[in-house]
Amino acid sequence: MRGTGFVAALLAGTGLAALPAEAQRRPARPTVQQQLDAAQAQLKAQQARIDAQDERLAELQRRLDQSQAVAAASTPTSAPPAPAVLAAQAGAPGTPGDPAGVLQPPLAPLERVGQAPVAEDRPIELAVLDSAGSIVTRKGQLTGEVQLDYARADRNRAVFRGIELVEAVLVGVFDINESRQDVITSSAALRYGLTDRLELGVRLPVVHRSDSSILAPISGSTTNDAAATIDNSVKGNGIGDLEVTARYQLLDGRGGTPYLIANLQGVIPTGSDPFAIPRDTLGRARRAATGAGFWGIAPSLTAILPSDPVVLFGTLGYTFNLGKHVNTEIPPVLISYVDPGDAISASAGIGISFNQRTTLNLGYAHSWALGTKTRTQLLQSNATWSEMRMTTSRDLQIGRLLFGVTYRVTDRSSINWSVELGATDDATDLRTVLRVPTVLLTGR
Repeated sequence: MRGTGFVAALLAGTGLAALPAEAQRRPARPTVQQQLDAAQAQLKAQQARIDAQDERLAELQRRLDQSQAVAAASTPTSAPPAPAVLAAQAGAPGTPGDPAGVLQPPLAPLERVGQAPVAEDRPIELAVLDSAGSIVTRKGQLTGEVQLDYARADRNRAVFRGIELVEAVLVGVFDINESRQDVITSSAALRYGLTDRLELGVRLPVVHRSDSSILAPISGSTTNDAAATIDNSVKGNGIGDLEVTARYQLLDGRGGTPYLIANLQGVIPTGSDPFAIPRDTLGRARRAATGAGFWGIAPSLTAILPSDPVVLFGTLGYTFNLGKHVNTEIPPVLISYVDPGDAISASAGIGISFNQRTTLNLGYAHSWALGTKTRTQLLQSNATWSEMRMTTSRDLQIGRLLFGVTYRVTDRSSINWSVELGATDDATDLRTVLRVPTVLLTGR
């Protein structure tokens, strides 16, 4: 016992007796192997995050390449961030965003790189093709449009009634038939995308029309030139014919193919009927009609091919006009039935993009209107004295030179101005149209 006490006293004097208690209170230090395993686990977790960022960047690059391939009337866009910037955002080691080379978690997932020219966000617009000159409205989007157009038509014809004795000697009466027509139309339209490929639309015009005609003999051809002159001028204001449209996009322009759109337009005769307006005893109209008076159906096909920096376009269509019984007396005849001739139409042109906002359109359009069939009966003292007969007027060739400018004011609104110049005798001399389409409700 004396020896044991001596050892205990010796340990207490040197302080070794307290070591077991301090060792129990101090935490055990990790070994070198444990530290290495922890560092490798952190590296694997960070590598997984970098791989996820690489996949996101690859997907964004794929979307950018696709949108550039299908963009129409493409506009320059901002370049995507440099690889060094993307790597810094991803937290790659040894980059300016991580000078110490210590891997850090990414700041935030990347959702978009640059500004891709997506066709649905910035649709193609061709001023010279009216409502059919754009890509179909995407699903859920509502577009409103106001339009103002002016048309002017002049007709001057010389008519000879008499006998031709020799080549240079004419005995008879020369008449000058001159007519002028000015039409100002203001309209409002709505287009709505039912799906990404199907669009429905409606357009209601208000027409202000002025017609004047003069039938006068050449001076000296009659004994009383003033009495023989007939001057008739009429005006008309009111609602025009309602138009309803349906458009379906057959091809979406991917892989170098054109946008191919099937159009169907219906004309409802809501304007005043030219055969129902009041007339005087000579059958002359007392006011101008604001409508055509006939139902019409016009299917057509529009092709739009983007080829940066231009857009090629073309249309092909056919118009069915439905005949009807009118039973209108215009002395000396009774008109019982009228069937307006159908029409074949085609147009082609090019759109040139100058910058992000401005596009120039040039083109030509031609319509071949078949002759109108009319069933008439001669009258004498309000009594019929001949049988009904069917006559057909000559065909009309209507050619127009097209010029237009589109200016994009904002991402939701643009201004389209177009001019049409008559290239044939049957065409309207001049027509100019100003349209302002605006997105009222964005889609999904």
